[in-house]
Amino acid sequence: MNTRRSTGRIQVARAIWYAAKGKVELRAARLGPLPTGYARVRALFSGVSRGTERLIHTGAVAASEWQRMRGPNQEGDFPFPVKYGYCATGVVEEGPAQLLGRNVFCLHPHQEVFDVPAGELAVIPPEIPARRATLTANMETALNAVWDSGAGPGDRIVVVGAGIVGLLVAALTARLPGAHVTSVDVNEARRPLAETFGAHFATPDNVPRDADVVFHASASSQGLNTAIRSAGLEGTVVEMSWYGDRPVTVDLGDTFHSGRLKLISSQVGQISPSRRPRWDYPRRRVAALGLLADAAFDQLVSEEIPFEAAPEELPRVLASSEDLAPVIRYPSP
Repeated sequence: MNTRRSTGRIQVARAIWYAAKGKVELRAARLGPLPTGYARVRALFSGVSRGTERLIHTGAVAASEWQRMRGPNQEGDFPFPVKYGYCATGVVEEGPAQLLGRNVFCLHPHQEVFDVPAGELAVIPPEIPARRATLTANMETALNAVWDSGAGPGDRIVVVGAGIVGLLVAALTARLPGAHVTSVDVNEARRPLAETFGAHFATPDNVPRDADVVFHASASSQGLNTAIRSAGLEGTVVEMSWYGDRPVTVDLGDTFHSGRLKLISSQVGQISPSRRPRWDYPRRRVAALGLLADAAFDQLVSEEIPFEAAPEELPRVLASSEDLAPVIRYPSP
């Protein structure tokens, strides 16, 4: 079913649904007259969150997390069927005059045209391509984690896991004056990317020791244990991974207690306590967008999936061991 226009209004669009375990479908999304205060957005790209959407696709979201896992503008309920996604960019076709024709970012599921309250949209600066702006939610996650960590100038910082979020954390912390940042990953091919963002690179066998702050973003027990091993006396380990319904084995022997380490969680759903009195979600999102004003971040977007091919291509992408960011490319009107 193609997008149809009637008296200037799009009446039926299509959206991607995780219909059942291992099954992706395009389903109709009906759009009525645009309500007051809303904007109608034609999608350009939407980012696929490999980690989160892999868990949804395989039915691995724990029942205890079904409500907390609900995304903004999600339809359906876990485990299935659900319309999910939260990294959409597009152009405003109807709505408030100040937004018409502007490229925007929105926390919205994968859908070719959608209506949202205008206040949910963040205008993308002209110098940032819509494709790169799909990384905004990932950058928010990285920014929040840096705030949670308390990392500062001159610190020895280690980031375990050189996927999207790990590389964004490395890029942000490498900008701290005098900081020495090392990105750690089992994949030696990630070295050039880490170095592009100003970080050093190491494999787990050569992980630096005595770090002031360690971020863990590999979503594996081995990675978390590597992070703990890397922290120095009374250092902080920031756990950023989400494991779904998988158990995690953590080695709390060795130097964990004698080293008086701090293991803290960081999750983007709440603004870091150090910023919460002054920051709200729109301010954080605008800041994250601004931090993407560097063409080097284009390297983190791995491939484009045509929207029409999503039912066949998404299962392949989500089964892959690759962890850079694919995007869905939407057809021109």
